[in-house]
Amino acid sequence: MAKKDPTDLSVEERLKTLYQLQTALSSIDEKRALRGELPLEVQDLEDEIEGLTTRVEKIKSEIDEFQHAITLKNGEITEAEASVERYQSQLNEVKNNREYDMLSKEIEFQTLEIELCKKKIREAKNRIAEKQEELTASEELISERQSDLEVKKNELEEIMTETRAEEDKLKEKVKDLESKIESRLLTSFKRIRKNARNGLGIVYVQRDACGGCFNKIPPQRQLDIKMHKKIIVCEYCGRILIDPELAGVKIDKATGEEKKPRKRAIRKSATSKKVTDADDME
Repeated sequence: MAKKDPTDLSVEERLKTLYQLQTALSSIDEKRALRGELPLEVQDLEDEIEGLTTRVEKIKSEIDEFQHAITLKNGEITEAEASVERYQSQLNEVKNNREYDMLSKEIEFQTLEIELCKKKIREAKNRIAEKQEELTASEELISERQSDLEVKKNELEEIMTETRAEEDKLKEKVKDLESKIESRLLTSFKRIRKNARNGLGIVYVQRDACGGCFNKIPPQRQLDIKMHKKIIVCEYCGRILIDPELAGVKIDKATGEEKKPRKRAIRKSATSKKVTDADDME
């Protein structure tokens, strides 16, 4: 049998198909709601671990730089000590005060260089110790976050396993239903559903009101909805409206009966008011 063109569907068939689509999409939303914030929590933990890993790599790089600087300073100390030894041996061979003063200044300069290098080495070692503490704390934090991530992933996987089969079936149903709906109407429905807080793009009339925003619908408009002659949207929230009988929803008869006593009470109150007004006139 040839597939019916979506544009050939009657308004009644379009509304029925739209409502079936809404029901399937709402069921998918419920399945996803079971996961709660778990997907976001998993993503946040993965991002945090990635950030911590980058920090650890940076700390290790800084430690390597400080260690390299220490190696260089130790080399400079060795050279300076060798220079001091050489200059001290030359002091015994000086021929005049000028040479003596020059060598003394060189020895003093090299001694200061040695002290400066030692100071730099101490500072670098202190920084390495600080970085090591920071590195240890970051690695411990990564370990904790990895454990948390494993727990969250296992929880999410359990929920996904329970709902995956049903969700896949619903997705196939959605795909099939969407193929039966005119593209322009489907686009409008998706836009309405996206903007709706509860994800409902089509709703049935409940107690003479829109089932989405609960604003009252005029009687004439309700009649138009029951006639199924055209697509009607709520003038307040923009949702597509459908007759509850067409949606396969049973109308609550008791609701209509509850309105009668209320009307009688109002009339009684009005009568009492008239009597009171007459008494005042007398």
